[in-house]
Parts: sequence; C-alpha cells; structure tokens
Amino acid sequence: MNRTAILERLQSELHEGNHIIGVSTGTGITAKVAADSGADFILMLNSGKFRQMGRSSLAGFLPFCNSNEMVMDFASKEIVPLVRDTPVLFGLNANDPTREMSLYIEEIKNRGFTGVNNYPTVGLIDGAFREALEEDGISYDREVEAIRLAHQQELFTVAFVFDESQAVQMAEAGADVICVHLGLTVGGLLGARKVVSLEAAKAKALRILTACGEVKPEVIKMIYGGPVKTPVDVQYMYSNTTQIMGYIGGSAFERIPSEQSITAITRDFKRLGKLDEDDLMVKMLSGITRHYDYVEFVKEYVAQNYSEEVVFADLAKVAHVSRSYLSSLFKKEVGCSFQNYLVGFRMQKAAILLQAPHLQLSEVSAMVGYPDYAQFSRMFKKLMGCSPKQYKSNLNTKT
Repeated sequence: MNRTAILERLQSELHEGNHIIGVSTGTGITAKVAADSGADFILMLNSGKFRQMGRSSLAGFLPFCNSNEMVMDFASKEIVPLVRDTPVLFGLNANDPTREMSLYIEEIKNRGFTGVNNYPTVGLIDGAFREALEEDGISYDREVEAIRLAHQQELFTVAFVFDESQAVQMAEAGADVICVHLGLTVGGLLGARKVVSLEAAKAKALRILTACGEVKPEVIKMIYGGPVKTPVDVQYMYSNTTQIMGYIGGSAFERIPSEQSITAITRDFKRLGKLDEDDLMVKMLSGITRHYDYVEFVKEYVAQNYSEEVVFADLAKVAHVSRSYLSSLFKKEVGCSFQNYLVGFRMQKAAILLQAPHLQLSEVSAMVGYPDYAQFSRMFKKLMGCSPKQYKSNLNTKT
C-alpha cells in the first residue's frame, strides 16, 4: 500500500465521521488482532518489543540493544509478512550514528514497511541530559530531517511532536500525521508515575495542533500516551473539538489489557472450586434448577447476553427441557413469547443507550444485538413509535 492510498483511506475515515487509530506493538498476535479489529495503521517501536519482554517502555531509551536493528529484525520477520492490508510503520531512531539515513530509509521501504515514525525520540528527554545530547549532535532536528527524507521517498510519515515549534517543523518537513506525544502512558503495573491531568493534556494538545494546522491545514492530527489510556479518556479528548482526529496507543492496547486479563484468568484458574456462585455460567454448569426456575433462568440469561445472539433452543437444552415446554411455560408466566420479550428488552436497553451523547446510532444498534442497523431501526420504530434517530433528536430537544 503506497502513501497516496493510505492517505485516501484515512481521509475517507475522517469524512465518514470516524477517528483514526494507530496501534504500537511488539508482537504479531497484537498486530494481527488490532488490524482485524479496525486499526488504521500499526507502529513497530522498540518499546513495544520491550513491553512484550515484561519491561517498561522506558527500556527503549537505554542502550540495551540497537534500536533500529531490533525493530528491523522482529518487525520484518514477524509483522510485515503477517499484516498485509494495514500499513506497518517502522519506528526509526533517526540519531543512529551507524546509519546513513537516506540509504537506511530506502532499505526500510524495500523491506516492506509503508511508513516511518520518529521513535525513540529525544523529545521525551529534557534537562541536563538533553543539553548534553544536543551538544553531541543527537537532536530532534535529525528526526525532522529523517521525516523529510522519508517523505521525499514517498513513505507515509507519522511525527511525534512535543511543542508548537516541533509541530511546525514536522509539518513543513512533509509529515502526514502530526501526533502530540503526551508522555509515557500511565496506569497498569509498569506505568509511569508522572500523571498529567486529562484537562491539561487536552489544552496542550490543542495548542500544538493549532500551530501545525496554520502551516499545513490538511495534516492529520492525533495524540499519544500520557494520561490518555482508555476509550473514555480518548472520548474526553475528542469532545468539543475537531482538532484531535485520532489516537495512537501502545500500552493502552496491549500492556494494560494483557496485565488485567492475565491477572484475572490466572486468579480464576487458581481458585477453582471457589468460583463466584453468582456467576451465571457457574449456575448453568451446576444445574439450572438448583438456583432458580426455568423462566427466571431465561430472563437472567437475556439480561446478561442481550448484546449477543440468543438462541431459545440452546436455553432449552441447557435447562434439560424441551423447547416447546419451555416456550409454553415462558408465555404462561411472562405473558408474551420469548421472542417478543427479547426484542422488548433490547429496545428498552437501546432507549437508555440513546441518551448517551457520544454513542452513534450504529453503535447502539450493535450494543443491543443488532449488527444490521436497518433491522434495528425497524424494530425500534415498531415498539417505540419512532425511529432511533427521531428518539435521540427528541431527547436533545428536551434538554
């Protein structure tokens, strides 16, 4: 995929009202799943590899290994052959003194990468150490020059920037995406401790993005890291502005979710025999009638699984009764068929979700078990008397 095609795809996403998502990772499984789930591009950064080794992203800033060699080795072997339809970007250490940068960028392109990103970056370093680096010629200006060279070679370029001046420099160098780097991602077991508030981070990002927008209005503007690590955080950053067009994350997509899910599943396996007796699956496996009657079981199952496909025949099998018997019993006690009950339950949930201003209609549809929005709209109108769009509009009018 060439740079022009990538930009057309990203602009199409923005035109449709979507945001751009970039995922930084160090492993094939995360890259593959992220790409299949809709990530717009994948970044191969040395810190991603260190995270998969159980180390902090900070390890990418110390001389444990050669950054460019590390990225080239794992990404060209593991990621590029695996992720074919999503752009894969090379995290380029532009200050590498062992490389002639123009020739190395050409090699990066020939190895199948569709773009580059300036990482690791001296922009994350300050104080006396930064001054010493600059005196030795290791500077952010070299990163700007690397982005310029990559742009000249028709590679897609994502530039991490830390202030207004750098944003202008990168925009003038031809960067396709200006991404305000808000610092290392906080949270989780390995997260940085320094927390910048979301409000302060948003104000900073908007100042920087405004500056580069004045130089290059068409540039795509994104944010990365710092206190922004959950979808709720990102939604806050998007709110009341069109300046922030997308989010790039590393720890937010793989380290923090991995820590949380592995911790939970390991504890669950460890405490077998002490599982939560209120868990629906535990009740189903130990026998429905030990816990409640058949109809109550069906209603609880719907309450917990209404966003997924619910097959009534499967529930009858789990309850060890015939489908016809369960259907007759359900209608007698509830007063309607199971199908009508399920649709009614989903529409009531949809009516609640439609009150959330940040949710799109298609998102609400999917959240209540209707991947087909047209079908959802018909059912909603049939039960609620108006379309989901009209219902949401009426809510906005009242407020």
